[in-house]
Amino acid sequence: MFDLNNLLRDNIKKLVPYSSARDEYKGKEGIFLDANENSFGAPVSALEFGSINMNRYPDPMQIDVKGKLSKIKGLPIENIFLGNGSDEAIDILFRAFCEPAKDNVIVCPPTYGMYEVSANINDVAVIKVPLLPESFQLDKDNILRAITSTTKLIFICCPNNPTGNGVSWDTIKVLLEKFNGIVVIDEAYINFASYRSLIPELLNYPNLVLLQTLSKAWGLAGLRVGMAFASEPIIDVFNKIKPPYNINAVSQQIVLDALDNVSVVNNWIKEIVAERERLILAFSKLPFVKKVYKSDANFLLVKVGDPVQLYDYLAKNKIVIRDRSKVTLCEGCLRFTIGTKEENNIVMDQLMQYK
Repeated sequence: MFDLNNLLRDNIKKLVPYSSARDEYKGKEGIFLDANENSFGAPVSALEFGSINMNRYPDPMQIDVKGKLSKIKGLPIENIFLGNGSDEAIDILFRAFCEPAKDNVIVCPPTYGMYEVSANINDVAVIKVPLLPESFQLDKDNILRAITSTTKLIFICCPNNPTGNGVSWDTIKVLLEKFNGIVVIDEAYINFASYRSLIPELLNYPNLVLLQTLSKAWGLAGLRVGMAFASEPIIDVFNKIKPPYNINAVSQQIVLDALDNVSVVNNWIKEIVAERERLILAFSKLPFVKKVYKSDANFLLVKVGDPVQLYDYLAKNKIVIRDRSKVTLCEGCLRFTIGTKEENNIVMDQLMQYK
């Protein structure tokens, strides 16, 4: 049976989180003499950011942003964590649940590289269970066999990066039910998929953590704002560990404004998906393309005859893509992000000139 208390590191159980007076005082108006700020103001104009007082620390719990996200995601504020990119949430998972030089986590390559990087930073062993070749689905039986008494986390990217495919819910469900640790589903690209987020499943599985981001569909990569959704006890752990002011005031204001434009983002998503399907057909007709993999993300994994030569050719023509040819199971593959229609036309023109 899943027991969060059994997973938590002892030092985290005993941790007294940093507390500011702003955590205690919930009002927005008043004379603030608690944080040793400069009450005279800031030597820069903040007009473009509305009512932000640059000389004041931001809301440590980002309540206004979470309030809007709560309505969009259909989740209570208590089930939402905001991080400095999803990478902060990933790092917190290691620091909360994995004893350095003792515990391990499972990843399923090819997948997002930061899971392993964060594990290495935190001195946590990584058990790799590769995806099944060609289908890029989870190898459920080998994952279950790989679990040890010190396995604390399983990371699954869905839609997966760099392959672009979705992962079978039936397999994820088995892992959630048979694994006593935490299953982390990274949904960074979920907005481009033909299936819905697993957010409704949070009610059924206390060991489920979902990661999402505002960097992809929402076009806010420069802000570095990521999201984690989980049970309230797990979110409490995130908030216990995070720095007190991890999301700056300007980022919070821009996100608040962006969240009022859901229809704009939905239109972008439709255009990106349409361009993705157009490029699948166009790439498939090129003589040097061996295979275009099905994608539920805003990119395509394409197998070609000579990936290094093609990569260099495009770079010389000021087109930057990602060479994935040295990644497990992605031999011979390049990854193309779906650009605007105009950008995609330029790419296709260059590819048709390639010899």
